[in-house]
Amino acid sequence: MIFDTTDKKLLEYLQHDSKQTNKELSNKLGLSVTAVYERIKKLEKEGFINKYVALVNKEKIEKSFVVFCHIKLVQHAQDYVMKFEKEVANLNEVLECYHISGDYDYLLKVLVEDMAAFREFMVKKLTTINHIGSTHSMFVINEVKHSTAISF
Repeated sequence: MIFDTTDKKLLEYLQHDSKQTNKELSNKLGLSVTAVYERIKKLEKEGFINKYVALVNKEKIEKSFVVFCHIKLVQHAQDYVMKFEKEVANLNEVLECYHISGDYDYLLKVLVEDMAAFREFMVKKLTTINHIGSTHSMFVINEVKHSTAISF
């Protein structure tokens, strides 16, 4: 597949607002509606577009307490790593989980209602996962930048 500047522009427009009609996109790109439709289908088929989502306002649903949590496992044995990753993936409060280099093994982005809800999450869910050696949590004071769009 050839990935050209028109495809990049199309992806930028879709990242900004994926509910735009093909007609709106065709006007912006100077292409026919059919050409836009075909390009979108091609980008989906080739895996450039994974899925479409609605971005929810976390304040409106009372989940605006954001915590970044470092996790260190007691050991780096494959079964410990696999078990931790499987269990953390099932925690609804965890929006993102990254296996990282450095002093800690994982970085979690956790969204909850408030400090009390975070404590409950830690005590009743996160620390019940076996093989966690230590945690280190940082609370967001102010969100300076948050984007889901990837620049080209």
